[in-house]
Amino acid sequence: MLRCEIIAVGTELLMGQTINTNARDIARELLSLGVGVYYQTVVGDNRERLEEVVRRAMDRVDLIILSGGLGPTNDDLTRETVAQLLGIPLEKNVEWEKRLFEFFSRFKRPFAENNLRQAMVPEGALMLPNDRGTAPGIILERGKHTFVLLPGPPREMLPMLRDQVIPLLKKKLETSGKLSVLQSRVLHVIGLGESTLVEMIQDMLERQDNPTIAPLAKGTEVHLRLTAHGHFPGEAESLLTRKAEEIKAILGDYVYGEDADTLELAVGRQLIAAEKSLALAESCSGGLLTHRLTNIPGSSEYLLSGLVTYSNKAKIGLLGIDPAIIADKGAVSAEVAAGMAAGVRRACGADLGLGITGIAGPGGGTPQKPVGLTYISLEAENFYLTRQYRFWGCREEIKDRASQAALYLLRLYLLGKLKPGQEE
Repeated sequence: MLRCEIIAVGTELLMGQTINTNARDIARELLSLGVGVYYQTVVGDNRERLEEVVRRAMDRVDLIILSGGLGPTNDDLTRETVAQLLGIPLEKNVEWEKRLFEFFSRFKRPFAENNLRQAMVPEGALMLPNDRGTAPGIILERGKHTFVLLPGPPREMLPMLRDQVIPLLKKKLETSGKLSVLQSRVLHVIGLGESTLVEMIQDMLERQDNPTIAPLAKGTEVHLRLTAHGHFPGEAESLLTRKAEEIKAILGDYVYGEDADTLELAVGRQLIAAEKSLALAESCSGGLLTHRLTNIPGSSEYLLSGLVTYSNKAKIGLLGIDPAIIADKGAVSAEVAAGMAAGVRRACGADLGLGITGIAGPGGGTPQKPVGLTYISLEAENFYLTRQYRFWGCREEIKDRASQAALYLLRLYLLGKLKPGQEE
């Protein structure tokens, strides 16, 4: 397997002023060639540190891809630093110099002499034309190493990578007989903590080879990334499918989807399969659950309504909750959550009604009812269930956790795994 390091150049990346999306996009594109990205490095616009990073990369990988630092200013140092490190002189590319003059003339922009730096290319290198900017890319072979220098702006970098670099690398790998495929699949797990999940598949993790398995905590979920290496796409896909089925046989319904699947998509599919309609009454979640469900195309097949009954007045007037219950138990209580689920189900004529009430914070909590206390209630024909939760985090995190817990509750009900009643 060809081993690669991606080096993103730019002080703005280190300062957090710009998000390094280039490394992510380059790594994704290299998967199609079976190239293993072993390292990703970010370095500022400093010649000495950049040279140090490139030297280290040469010691540990064969393919070095750099993005950024190809512009006209004094802090654009990538081409000069790589050429100096390799002992290769820079030479003028006459065609690109002509292109630069034409570009500035066409847009009636003044031409500064430092723009000519972008026409300088290491001797013997292949220049990659840039149709979206003034800095060309560069491919340079030196011994066992291949250097790819790409412009920093993503709108310039990504088309150049896809249209020019990937085809050239593919041809190189085919010629050497090293072309292969890396494919990845992510299993989405809910209802299990990461440590519990790892215990359940411990034997599989200890004997993993191809595909590899990597667990990753993702909010209230755990994701399992499977990565397979094959000589052609079908082989890698087959390996992933077999491994995924092995894991699902152990984890069962804790696995709700793969790759781009979301919990709201999975629950939507369940509602359609069960031919059930749903109505929502939200308070502390502020309509977030409705928002998530309506993000799914076709959700009108099962979602009848989503009411944000934030005030006591709305709970009483729209859902028919007895004011005495609110006065006695408080708006954040199991009784009010149950009333919200029943009220919205009745008002909309839905098969299922779900109510959420809680304290999202940062204020409003008491020792008896702290920030994060949330009640979620589900009602159906001959069924009701109310659960109490203690969520943590900032206001947005509590709202997100409440919507996630509500979706999981719906999932369990539709799987037939809930017993009716009130749970503390």
